[in-house]
Amino acid sequence: MGKKVIIAEKPSVAREFAKVLKVNGVNKDGYIESDEYIVTWCVGHLVTMSYPEVYDEKLKFWNLRTIPFIPQEYKYEVIEGVAKQFNIVSSILNRIDVDLIYVCTDSGREGEYIYRLVDNMAGCPNKEKRRVWIDSQTEEAILEGINNAKKLDEYNSLSDSAYLRAKEDYLIGINFSRLLSLIYGKSLAQNLGEERSVISIGRVMTCVLGMVVKREREIRNFKKVSFYKIQGSFGNSDTFVADWKSTQNSKYFESSKLYNESGFKEKKVAEEFIEELKKESNKAVIKEISKKTQKENPPLLFNLAELQNECTKRYKISPDETLQVVQFLYEKKLVTYPRTDARVLSTAVAKEISKNLNGLAKSDINPDIKKHIDTMVKEKYKTNLLKTKYVNDSKITDHYAIIPTGQGFENYKSLDKLHKNIYELIVRRFLSIFFPPAEYNKVAVTIGIGSEEFFANGKVRKKSGYLDVMTIPKQIDETEKGSKQDNDEKTVKTKDEQENKDNIEIFSILKKGQIIEVADIYIKEGETTPPNRYSSGSMILAMENAGKLIEDEELREQIKGSGIGTSATRAEIIKKLQNIGYIEANNKTQILTSTKKGEYVYDIVQSSMPDLLNPKLTASWEKGLNMVAENEISADEFMKKLENYVRTKIVKFKKEVYGII
Repeated sequence: MGKKVIIAEKPSVAREFAKVLKVNGVNKDGYIESDEYIVTWCVGHLVTMSYPEVYDEKLKFWNLRTIPFIPQEYKYEVIEGVAKQFNIVSSILNRIDVDLIYVCTDSGREGEYIYRLVDNMAGCPNKEKRRVWIDSQTEEAILEGINNAKKLDEYNSLSDSAYLRAKEDYLIGINFSRLLSLIYGKSLAQNLGEERSVISIGRVMTCVLGMVVKREREIRNFKKVSFYKIQGSFGNSDTFVADWKSTQNSKYFESSKLYNESGFKEKKVAEEFIEELKKESNKAVIKEISKKTQKENPPLLFNLAELQNECTKRYKISPDETLQVVQFLYEKKLVTYPRTDARVLSTAVAKEISKNLNGLAKSDINPDIKKHIDTMVKEKYKTNLLKTKYVNDSKITDHYAIIPTGQGFENYKSLDKLHKNIYELIVRRFLSIFFPPAEYNKVAVTIGIGSEEFFANGKVRKKSGYLDVMTIPKQIDETEKGSKQDNDEKTVKTKDEQENKDNIEIFSILKKGQIIEVADIYIKEGETTPPNRYSSGSMILAMENAGKLIEDEELREQIKGSGIGTSATRAEIIKKLQNIGYIEANNKTQILTSTKKGEYVYDIVQSSMPDLLNPKLTASWEKGLNMVAENEISADEFMKKLENYVRTKIVKFKKEVYGII
């Protein structure tokens, strides 16, 4: 019986496998060996695609006549800085005494690609290879992953998708960067006061640059417009405020004089209308009053994009920092696999969820969270999630949502404040789905003055439900760095909550048909506001939703499809745009703005190849890669479309600009 190889993506992960499998072997240079196992590792990517000059030395010099460059067969090479580890891994995979290879790189497209490149470059003979697919680094998950490992060939479509993603980025990046640099590089350098300038183009990167620049220009070119709302103060003793709206019976229904249904374009028209209303104000009557209880269910669980956005808002850290933290928590067995797009659990996990809860209940996690776990036990909250919106196998591709494993607490105490806060954020979101909904008393009042109507409403929380566990006490959440805007929003929110509470009390004594006094009718002047800039976190959400920044969580989940980039790459793309000087991120707020250089590049792309800025096109390429992974289309079909796109775009552009093909 030959030896078994365990190959992981990182040394730390490999050592965890060795520990779980009780590989009490000798620590050697780049691997651990026992009588039964050889445990080795990559250090991220060991192999990469070769540059054009490897195919032909002449291609080192950029020339319009050698573009497009589309190889018939792609070449790969070992990355110089990690050549030593590649040689160690390669020699192990090719050892005569090795019979079985367990592929334990990250369970996803990129992890698959990392191993396949090594396998192909090592010329690994036809040995038995099995793919270990796990959702957490716990001992149970690792053992289950080894025991249930499938033949590597069963993941060939995922491997095809990974290779195609790399080829797509390569062809678009190299060809379009060279083309636009040759044509516009000199003028770009002159505009920037530089000696020379290269234009960097990327399938996803350029699209994201476009989103930032467009938003920046919308804000820059924004012109404030004033509008004039009509409000009334009503009440026989205590008063409340109601807004006039143009309804079907209104004198101004769909009038061109309106800015919107509750405001006028001109102050004079609003003033004249108020005078008319005041003449009939003694006839003000309660036309409708509705009272109902509104329930609000806990939100779905975190995927990486949602977590990155939440951490940017709450802690003002970049998506890349969030990913580093949650990856660390994953490797310390505290949470499940982080690079996931899913916000729900699988049926299989839901059936075993009590293990996660029991682990948390026995842990030394902070007292505030323990208090909520005790509440769950005391109130006997249901833990069966199977028929809830939090379990849906059809919405899971590679991995389910990020949740606490209920294990790894030997590592919890040594976490720093930020790591603890982010871990506890994940725990709170997880626990909340077992809590009852929050409940609100909601009252809506319609007041009639002649044919015109005013509307007021009040909403006050009746039961906190899941909000109890989601609310982080201030003293615990010390890492939060609130900006002035955040603090202003909190002040407004507190004021609104008090106003709602007061309104509910006043509304409780009102009755339909009741004549009500009008204390005053007046103008409230408003101004249009420019759109908000993207933060690095909100950009991640916009990328996930193919260029749409959707604030409403439920709506976001409904329209979710193929986004721009993947959960594993989005943070890296934003970081790369910063590194090449196309965008900047404010360190304190994480607000993104475009640079002068980024705007010049945007204008060049917009005038030459505008579809590279189109989020829908970029998302459609991502969808195509997913279809390859799901065996819905063949790799050859995707590749033909890709090559045709690159060739057609470049040939057409060269002909239009220079008259050459």
